[in-house]
Amino acid sequence: MSKNIELLGKLPDNRPPVKAVIFDFDGTISTLRQGWEEIMEPLMVEMITGNKPASEELVKAVRDFINESTGIQTIYQMEWLENEVRRRKLNPVVHDKWWYKDEYNRRLLDVVNARIEKLDRGELDPGDYLIKGGRELLQALHSMKLDLYIASGTDEKDVVNEVRVLGLLDYFTKVAGAPERRADCSKEAVIRMLMHERGLQGAELLVIGDGKVEIRLGVEAGAITLGVASDEIRREGVNPVKRERLIKAGANAIVGDFTCADEIIALLL
Repeated sequence: MSKNIELLGKLPDNRPPVKAVIFDFDGTISTLRQGWEEIMEPLMVEMITGNKPASEELVKAVRDFINESTGIQTIYQMEWLENEVRRRKLNPVVHDKWWYKDEYNRRLLDVVNARIEKLDRGELDPGDYLIKGGRELLQALHSMKLDLYIASGTDEKDVVNEVRVLGLLDYFTKVAGAPERRADCSKEAVIRMLMHERGLQGAELLVIGDGKVEIRLGVEAGAITLGVASDEIRREGVNPVKRERLIKAGANAIVGDFTCADEIIALLL
């Protein structure tokens, strides 16, 4: 077995050729949103406490929830926040989940847009915000005439813009994000569309992501699943916390980055 790919069990025998590949985006391909947890955690603590001192128990509960919910639509994380504000009764000011989502996005986009401005000014290169080997893998898959999709929990208009900023838009048949003011799961919707509308069988799909949500959805659909246990700061190597999460989600194989693109293709396609 390759030292670059951790294969978890045997892949199905006589599986059909992969026809479509579904990627998560943030943390899987892009690091433009690296550090989002450091924005969400203080926001949640602030909204729950109303700026009163926070107990260790509360901070741990918020941190554990963020860790466990990585990959789901942001609106569901904000739904949890709304429920916690109501349940704990520490803050008399209670907003709805959409208000919390707007405030979280405002704070996060301050960081993301500052990074995009550096790219626009030429101070940084798009490659500085890509998991290593990502562009090369996309080029290889695209040259194989496979249909490539992005399915992200980030708002669709934002994820489309960030894919464009990183110079990746031409690789993808479709970029799907969270629909405006709706709580639909874009990841589930893309898998359902490929299976029901295009008639693809489970193993004709390859799902690649760093979160348990897309991996579990892929496993449930019978797809081949590649967990990306990415270190978003270094952009290479294995993040052990993500690795454990992806193993529990049922990934067929795990990588830390895409520098082994040829081996990924040889093993999984």
